[in-house]
Amino acid sequence: MKLFKHTFLIIGLLACYLGSAQEEFLYKTIDTTELYMEVFMPKDLKTDKKYPGMVFFFGGGWKNGSTDQFKPHAEYFSKRGLICFLVDYRVEKRQQTTPFESLKDAKSAIRFIRGHAGEFQLDPTKLIASGGSAGGHLATASALIKDYNDPDDDLSISAVPNALVLFNPVFDNGPGGYGYERIGDEYKKFSPLHNINKGAPPTIILLGTNDHLVPVETAEYYQKVMEKVGSRCELKLYENQRHGFFNYKNFKNYKETVLEADRFLVFLGFLGEVPKVKIE
Repeated sequence: MKLFKHTFLIIGLLACYLGSAQEEFLYKTIDTTELYMEVFMPKDLKTDKKYPGMVFFFGGGWKNGSTDQFKPHAEYFSKRGLICFLVDYRVEKRQQTTPFESLKDAKSAIRFIRGHAGEFQLDPTKLIASGGSAGGHLATASALIKDYNDPDDDLSISAVPNALVLFNPVFDNGPGGYGYERIGDEYKKFSPLHNINKGAPPTIILLGTNDHLVPVETAEYYQKVMEKVGSRCELKLYENQRHGFFNYKNFKNYKETVLEADRFLVFLGFLGEVPKVKIE
């Protein structure tokens, strides 16, 4: 099985090198469920260079959702020089699973990417995690939550990303927060807001002021605690915008938030200031 996966990875990467916009890779099998990630490679790769990566987790309340949500983002950032990954993970409506399995899968995906960094030409010290809503939770929880690891993973490989780009992320799973009715007292180990620690990756949060699921006050408190532990945390608020305002169908907001994320990654040194890419 390992040989098959390795061969599959090489074949897929050759397709990317030859101009394919994307390729799918199997990263995890649980019983009869196979989980894949789509990979978007920058064009004109230099064989002697390692590239930063960006992994995206879709939203949907850990109940549903599709990797298509962040396909426009992956296309843009791959043109900017990042290796981009759109990760599928288990959700309630498809696999009858809980949010805990979703987090296990997110961590498995990051470990898979880092474990194959050489084949991807990835710099494993420059891996950005991103996502929207519950997907933003998975990105953040991968960075902050120590539990909920799949025992079949190689746990010697870190699942902690090096930076976070978060679109109206679910931070608070405690009483009064999102998902508490499903998570219960596990929130103490599962909720990013309750597990911010020293060394948390630099973070940008993109949030609408009229978000009915993620209050501005929650994001402001998250930022305050992040700064207290010495981690950079930028909060960008978009007036009168609701939950999901950043999606591609809202092109003006999509463009503004992508450019803000781009600026943040330039500041961190993950992207160069040129060349700029047309957003379409």
